[in-house]
Amino acid sequence: MLANWLTISRIPLLGIALYLLAWPPITGRMIAVPLIVVVILLDTVDGIVARARGETSLLGSVLDIATDRAVEYALWVMFAWLDLISPVIPLVVLVRGSLVDAVRSVAPSRGKTPLGLMQTPLGRFLVGSPWMRTSYSIAKFSAFVLLALGHAFRSAGYVTWTPILAAARVISWIALVLCLVRGIPVLLEAPTLLQEPADPSAG
Repeated sequence: MLANWLTISRIPLLGIALYLLAWPPITGRMIAVPLIVVVILLDTVDGIVARARGETSLLGSVLDIATDRAVEYALWVMFAWLDLISPVIPLVVLVRGSLVDAVRSVAPSRGKTPLGLMQTPLGRFLVGSPWMRTSYSIAKFSAFVLLALGHAFRSAGYVTWTPILAAARVISWIALVLCLVRGIPVLLEAPTLLQEPADPSAG
């Protein structure tokens, strides 16, 4: 299916972008910036294609989530390795993601989607509302692109790299806060979720 191929294509493109970020020539680092934009935007494109072509499926959903995590984790780790952000950010994101995804893995046995697990109105708003999801996506997108751009400009000796990286670091911390705000409700409701008997007819 075309949508799944678009999703999978993000992984090799991500690998190329990571290589270019770490590759000494300035040209490579400049190319990495638009490539990262493409990798992130493909997450939206594959969903549009899947709905338009009627290709939505459990496999597509799993591939989409796994690819999203791979892109997010790899970019945070790379930017920390390049000493552009504090290593605290990828460490917190990785731990949060591991714990939250473990809780969400019970969703199929409850006959629910991962976002549908939330039971309280506040939890549903923080975790699954379009406003929170969009805010988090915009924060991550802005942080990744500005970090890559600041890295490229610094390598090229452009004077504008300082304010760009300063803004990128602030947005990175904002993204981390949103990451935690959307993850903590899942963990707080986890004891109740995990004590409920599984629906034998689900899945």
